[in-house]
Amino acid sequence: MPFEYKKVLVLGATSGIGWALASKLVENGVSVIAVGRRQANLDDFAKQHSNGKASVDTAAFDISKLQEIPGFAKAMFTKHPDLDCIFLNSGMQRHLDWTKPEEVDLETVDLEILTNYTSFLHLTKAFLPYLQKQAPKPTSMIYTTSGLALVPILYCPGYCATKAALHHMILAMRQQMKDADSNVKIIELFPPAVQTELHDAKHQPQMGDRGKNIGMQLNEFTDEAWAGLSAEDNEQVPVQMVKTMMGFGGWEQERQKTAQKMWGFMKQQQH
Repeated sequence: MPFEYKKVLVLGATSGIGWALASKLVENGVSVIAVGRRQANLDDFAKQHSNGKASVDTAAFDISKLQEIPGFAKAMFTKHPDLDCIFLNSGMQRHLDWTKPEEVDLETVDLEILTNYTSFLHLTKAFLPYLQKQAPKPTSMIYTTSGLALVPILYCPGYCATKAALHHMILAMRQQMKDADSNVKIIELFPPAVQTELHDAKHQPQMGDRGKNIGMQLNEFTDEAWAGLSAEDNEQVPVQMVKTMMGFGGWEQERQKTAQKMWGFMKQQQH
């Protein structure tokens, strides 16, 4: 089954997973609006894909500027009224060690929560109405979370918590949309650790040079993620070890079945 959507706005497209998946979209004939903070990287992306199989546009935007998000969404749909997919990839990961509370930088913690979770809520509120107005045309919002939304690790518990919060929001949001027979499909992509700048020496100096070698290679991740996103059953796309060691194929399925039972019970109580 080919990827269903024709024009995708990719947030966090200036590096790593966002860049790679935006590139994969273009390679497969899907038009892309690449969004990120770094204009030079956006210019490089546009230049690299200028002769691609689909159109490419770019927009510099910082998702941490919450008050600007509604205007940004309006501008994007004014320029591209045929946008049918919003792909939220932006994220940051930092060390957090509670054995040394005096060294905990709460400003960094706040920024991690803002970037990984709060901004996604604001972006969802801003973009969702434009997708709903296209009904009955199929549209979607795709969220990149993490295998760490399911199983936390010790060196970045703040990051794990933000991804777990986003995962829970997505589960409930997806069911709300189904109950409303919405045209907007809610898709979640679960990467494992991937070799990107997310945990390089610049962003997580505690790791030194070894951080850049953590996880699966980006091209391997991209191929597996794309295959999952292009599958018929693509509401949840776990990649590599997320399927097995991190529990998606096992206890997470049982947990989601329990959630369905809880939602059904609550519906019965309302009648």
